[in-house]
Amino acid sequence: MKKNKKTEQIKKYIVDNSNQILTTNDGVAIHDNNNTLKLGVRGPSLQQDHIYFDKLGHFDRERIPERVVHARGSGAYGILEIHEDISEFTRAKFLQKGAITPLFTRFSTVAGFKGSTDLARDVRGFSVKFYTEEGNYDLVGNNIPVFFIQDAMNFPDLVHAVKPEPDTEMPQAASAHDTFWDFISLMPESSHMIMWLMSDRAIPRSFRMMEGFGVHTFKLINSKGEITFVKFHWKPKLGVHSVAWNEAQKISGFNSDFHRQDLWENIEKENFPQWDLGVQLIPEKDEMNYPFDLLDPTKLIPEELVPVKLIGTMTLNRNPDNFFAETEQVAFDPGRIIPGIDLSDDPLLQGRVFSYMDTQNYRLGGANFHEIPINRSINQKNNNQKDGTNRMDILKGDVSYFPNSKASGCPYHAILKGEEGFQSHQQEVQGMKVRGRSDSFADHFSQATLFFNSQSESEKQHIIDAFSFELSKVSDSKIRERQVAILYQIDKTLAQKVGDNLGIVPPKELDELTLSFARQNHPNYPLQPKKQEINSSVALSMKVKEGEGTITTRKVAFLVDNGVSKKSVDQLKKALEKEGAVGVLISSKVGELIYDEGDKENIYHSYLTDSSVLYDAVFTPSGKSLSSLISNPDYYEFINEAYRHCKILAFAKGTEDLLKKSFVEKDKGVVLEDGTQNWVDEFINSMKLHRIWDREKARKVPS
Repeated sequence: MKKNKKTEQIKKYIVDNSNQILTTNDGVAIHDNNNTLKLGVRGPSLQQDHIYFDKLGHFDRERIPERVVHARGSGAYGILEIHEDISEFTRAKFLQKGAITPLFTRFSTVAGFKGSTDLARDVRGFSVKFYTEEGNYDLVGNNIPVFFIQDAMNFPDLVHAVKPEPDTEMPQAASAHDTFWDFISLMPESSHMIMWLMSDRAIPRSFRMMEGFGVHTFKLINSKGEITFVKFHWKPKLGVHSVAWNEAQKISGFNSDFHRQDLWENIEKENFPQWDLGVQLIPEKDEMNYPFDLLDPTKLIPEELVPVKLIGTMTLNRNPDNFFAETEQVAFDPGRIIPGIDLSDDPLLQGRVFSYMDTQNYRLGGANFHEIPINRSINQKNNNQKDGTNRMDILKGDVSYFPNSKASGCPYHAILKGEEGFQSHQQEVQGMKVRGRSDSFADHFSQATLFFNSQSESEKQHIIDAFSFELSKVSDSKIRERQVAILYQIDKTLAQKVGDNLGIVPPKELDELTLSFARQNHPNYPLQPKKQEINSSVALSMKVKEGEGTITTRKVAFLVDNGVSKKSVDQLKKALEKEGAVGVLISSKVGELIYDEGDKENIYHSYLTDSSVLYDAVFTPSGKSLSSLISNPDYYEFINEAYRHCKILAFAKGTEDLLKKSFVEKDKGVVLEDGTQNWVDEFINSMKLHRIWDREKARKVPS
């Protein structure tokens, strides 16, 4: 049998890494692949770290033309209005009281490709580009306030692990597979983040109903040059809400653009999404006064310790005109900072400053990506850089250097015009040049426990279910056991319940392989953690308090057919509209609907095209239509599924026989018309709670 020449040719380039020492691309053995080179274990990262730059430079160029991470995104224009005075903390002009700043916001999933679903269990990017009068400022964040890793050196490894496995290119936009959990189970520093990822925060109801965080600790600098550490928060006006996991999977089938469409349609309808901008402010003198390290990106600052001060409001009020030119080409970079804001020595943040700019240089075709309209500053750009791929500006003259005399020294330093310009905070640093990590980063479980303690009972169950689902997809039993051992360090009950679902008795101690990796960073690991000041935090739960919710922009499915009572439809529809919600009529077919009273209306939604997972609540009006609905299996699938997903259902008079044929049982979220206005108010007030999650436990209805 003849050898296939092409196969033989390819075989020459196959590399087997088994039993090999880790090396650079030049074949140099690597002593430490977990830490960037720093000035002291808590000091800033150093530019001479060629191993890091080589690793990240390779990573940033691995996929074209879409982003390596955050490939699937949706964006919108808006403004930020500042209504509180924080001038004592920062001289940034766009953060001064009364300032109104144009901006562009991009939301995204992280792991999936551009064509993946909006409803994957995933972190959501939440990045804002401010076009300030002092230049562009990018706040590049997520909908989760912490991250998986502490040092940027591990970022390519994290993404490689969660991406589809390289031999099969499966699974798409999912973390439920061996390589991801292999990595996570060997990285106890990921414990806090993984609790958030397995919570309902990872499957938001919409972009408009999720929080945003700057993740890292930054610095604010005032006019005296004094600094204040700051954490940035975005608090949605519509509240923080999720969907059920089973529901998310079905939404992906009915409408994989669910979040993208929701954002676009609401802006077009002038239901402009809004978030309050909040800051947690920590005086420089208090930097070391917490049981966690402010520079550790796997930690948050509980709001009970440092309250969030709301200083302004972001409103998204315009959709892009061209998706590619704007949403796809917008380039974010945490290093795009302006006077009054500076970077901290967080080693993940320091690494991102290189990686993001390097990525944009590569992905957008060269160093002039800032000249693409969506990325242009509202200020005129003045420097002597003239060349490069995709250059758009045409600079006159023969000078392309600084300093110069031929162009009268222009453009010149800001100080010559009486302005300070951007200056980094002057901080004194000293230490040995090392690859290492501060022992103040060594507590990997306390805040993971804090997060779990802060959840409602239904949220805790969802976390248990999520871990059970994800780890059930892992084929390697050793990986499953390692991860359950990590869960045991967080909460014994959590580990036992997940273990029961996997047929594993939770190991009480961490796997020796996991410990060996942890000890590369902290030789005496595990160290005794500092005593935590609080055991739970209200702000970490998504549970809606009675009387605090809103149903603004919520969609209610009205299940109708010919002969439905217009009076019954209008009664609830008008009440919903007063609350800012909308009723959508769904019938057995699209086209003309004839009401019981003789009126006619065009229907655009049917059981063939729509599902309960696309709506927030369901109403069955009265009328002759009930005689056809009672024998319609699609109707029962709709209400049973909505009930399963813990949504609010209302039934008009005459629907008793329909209810008997369903598995819907009366509870706080099932409202029956009683002949008064009370049932309408009850329905709306129940909707404000978002879901009746207790139904899962009481009715044994999994969601």
